[in-house]
Amino acid sequence: MMSLRLLILFGSLIFAVSNVSRAADAPTADALQQFSASIETLVEHVAPSVVQILVTGYGPVVDPQNSEADLVVGTHRSLASGVIVDGEGYIMTNAHVVTGSQRIQVVLPATGAAASPIRSLAATRGQRVEARVIGIARDLDLALLKVDMRGLSPLPFADYEALRQGELVFAFGSPEGLRNSMTMGVVSNVARQPDADHPMVYIQTDAPITHGNSGGPLVNVRGELEGINTFMLTESGGSQGLGFAIPSAIVSVAYQQLRTYGRFRRAWVGANLQTVTPEMAEGLGLPQDWGVVISDVFPEGPAERAGLHIGDIILRVDGRAIDSLPQFAFELYRTSPGERLSFDVLRGDMTLTVAVLAIERPHESGAPLPDVDPDMHRVPQLGILGFSLAEADSTLVSVRTSSGVLVTARTQDPRAADIALSVGDVIHAVNGRTVSTVSELRQILDTVGTRTAVVLQIEREGTFRFVTCDVD
Repeated sequence: MMSLRLLILFGSLIFAVSNVSRAADAPTADALQQFSASIETLVEHVAPSVVQILVTGYGPVVDPQNSEADLVVGTHRSLASGVIVDGEGYIMTNAHVVTGSQRIQVVLPATGAAASPIRSLAATRGQRVEARVIGIARDLDLALLKVDMRGLSPLPFADYEALRQGELVFAFGSPEGLRNSMTMGVVSNVARQPDADHPMVYIQTDAPITHGNSGGPLVNVRGELEGINTFMLTESGGSQGLGFAIPSAIVSVAYQQLRTYGRFRRAWVGANLQTVTPEMAEGLGLPQDWGVVISDVFPEGPAERAGLHIGDIILRVDGRAIDSLPQFAFELYRTSPGERLSFDVLRGDMTLTVAVLAIERPHESGAPLPDVDPDMHRVPQLGILGFSLAEADSTLVSVRTSSGVLVTARTQDPRAADIALSVGDVIHAVNGRTVSTVSELRQILDTVGTRTAVVLQIEREGTFRFVTCDVD
């Protein structure tokens, strides 16, 4: 009887311990399930705002038969991502995604009953629509697209000031063309400057970002747009935890400006700044040996009108501490012309606060060449893209004869003659006949017989020379 009682007691103890163990594991399991459910809810909220972008156009290609360092362009197709920022059909993506594009299509995600719950390798259905470029900000690597659709699901912009290192983030897009993909990681650094010669700063994340993610959103746990995925640093071609996104503060300003003006208007305050060094501080008698100092104030510019002086050290802009040139440049990137900035400056032993009106940065001298239209400027007989000198800015092209066709790029064309033309050459004549436009050059080459020798008179680096070729 005693043995039976002991056995029953021992069994009861085992049962009780087992229940305690299950009770201890229950909170952990519940927390994981809640975490998983939260991510699922986030994906359901964000996915309708993420699009795939299909681009067909012209761009640089590798030509193994061309040993020279010329630009060779050819037809290419690429896949990328974008994010809806306005329900009226406005989509943000990277500028490099649409550079050289001839046709842009956007694949909108399936919604409602059209979405398939079946997990398979087949791509989910989506609506493909034509898109057009509203504006491009090349310095920022941002572009704004528009589709003729309404009632889309936009993502709200996050508060960049609230972003913290270690915060959980999610990268959405179409890596390697795999539409409707999501990866998870943390913010490795809130403001990283990968290029010391460029003032742009980026959000660094270890959320895997690969080819095809460009232009897609980086979002926080609230489903807000923290940034636009733009590039990765890698030696192997894969993700190594070094992904970079353009901060939402810059994306928001660029969106408003591209939508309103079709271009990015950079803010300017009429002052040049330099990094303070110990030697500079000692020689100039500056009150501190670090930070940024005003080295020049432009006459009649905003800084001079606000009362800023050469030698003033910038401490804060709108309350945000400034201790490096990239930080100051970032503040200007996120500022629209017409806004007033509050500068806290150190002048000697005095701290002053002045209001500076930011204006649009004056245009640089020397306008760029007009954008190349491959259909209009292609010369297939020679395998080049050309521009009439009359179309090119005279400050950028210095030639001895004002008429001719400037070679702006090489193309891959099976009909192209084997000819030693280089980017920057100017074609002045064909078999003694003067040419002035691309269409005239094509017409003359079309009239040349297949067995007739073709001699081009070209100008290269200020020297005339003759080049012979066989045109099929």
